[in-house]
Amino acid sequence: MSTLDDTHDPALRSWVTSANDAASEFPIQNLPFGRFRRAGSIDAWRIGVAIGDQVLDLKLVAERTGWTDAERERLLPLARSELNGFMARGSQARRALRATLSQALREGSAWQDALSSCLVPQAQAAMAMPCEVGDYTDFYTGIHHATAVGKLFRPDNPLLPNYKYVPIGYHGRCSSLCVSGHDLRRPHGQIKSEAAPPQFMPSQRLDYELEVGALIGPGNELGEPIAMPNAEQHLFGLVLLNDWSARDVQAWEYQPLGPFLSKNFATTLSPWVVTMDALAPFRAPFERPAGDPPPLPYLDDANNRQHGAIAITLEVWLQTEAMRQRGEPAVRLMQSNFRDAYWTLAQLVAHHSSNGCNLQPGDLLGSGTQSGPQEGQGGSLLELTYGGKQPITLPNGETRTFLQDGDTVILRGFCERPGLRRIGFGDCAATVQAARGLSSTL
Repeated sequence: MSTLDDTHDPALRSWVTSANDAASEFPIQNLPFGRFRRAGSIDAWRIGVAIGDQVLDLKLVAERTGWTDAERERLLPLARSELNGFMARGSQARRALRATLSQALREGSAWQDALSSCLVPQAQAAMAMPCEVGDYTDFYTGIHHATAVGKLFRPDNPLLPNYKYVPIGYHGRCSSLCVSGHDLRRPHGQIKSEAAPPQFMPSQRLDYELEVGALIGPGNELGEPIAMPNAEQHLFGLVLLNDWSARDVQAWEYQPLGPFLSKNFATTLSPWVVTMDALAPFRAPFERPAGDPPPLPYLDDANNRQHGAIAITLEVWLQTEAMRQRGEPAVRLMQSNFRDAYWTLAQLVAHHSSNGCNLQPGDLLGSGTQSGPQEGQGGSLLELTYGGKQPITLPNGETRTFLQDGDTVILRGFCERPGLRRIGFGDCAATVQAARGLSSTL
């Protein structure tokens, strides 16, 4: 598990002055990784680190003279735009590079002159998926979401018997993962009403799901499970994740094998990967409610009980087309905290590999919808509107049960604690576009 060191010092300041702004999501204490190129160019994608309102181009950084042989060797895969290759090297290499970059970006660093020309304003950067994702598994760790949704269909027994014993998940579709800013096309699907045969039509109950995504660093060999004490060493970092859902399609198709076309049409990720090291100051104890069964031994570990949870404040914001035309900003719909997840990330890694499944660098694990325990903390419209029965009213008088064309959904996340520097994830945003017309080939 990542430990605290001088890179977390809240007093650290950077010669990149925008990083010292208290409102910045990317102070020197963060240093997340992303893949970018200058907007409008056809340049090759490069790996960069966010610092303030700038991107530090690691290809240019690696070309500067003065690095030790070990520092240059750690920069090599990043200079080749291979974040997956760097992720595979594990936590020791990641922490060492973090220390190097932190020293180089601090106020008074001798590297300021050499690295100033390696900066690109984020406003001039186009972002891509931060790494290659070979496999994507979506879990169901949000017990408050699971309970709220379960009550819609099973008021007397909302949680299925396995929920508190098994980290439930399903295999998603990595080909339809998209980076923030990539618009979402309303999907078609089979929809069944009570009094009619199913119809193939655009979804009328399009929804978002507020999730956290974990990216795997080093993998494991096929047939070799990852034990709980080692699970954290296989995590590289976290992103925000919007698991878009067509609720009307989902209701008709999900039995007996679970979600399919209701989920795989798009999943949006935030572009910056916040490393496990940056999150170290915000770890929290993992605690089960009194009376709940303890995890089975293969999902239990002393370190996980002491530090397995992560306190990340999560929010959903909405800007409708009418709001955008009038110049009105997005409004916040809800807020929750990742600390309330029923299973930790280490438990997800241990369970996923417990049957010998081989995880690989860049594999993505979705947390499931992160709702809070209080009224109004639902991480989806399905919860906030009680299955579409109680529309929410926006400040401008518009109402929503589910998403309409032109709606922009923005997920935001940040970590803060007294005496520490606040860090953020950057926006995870997409705008709903109208469904395409049916072609003659369908």
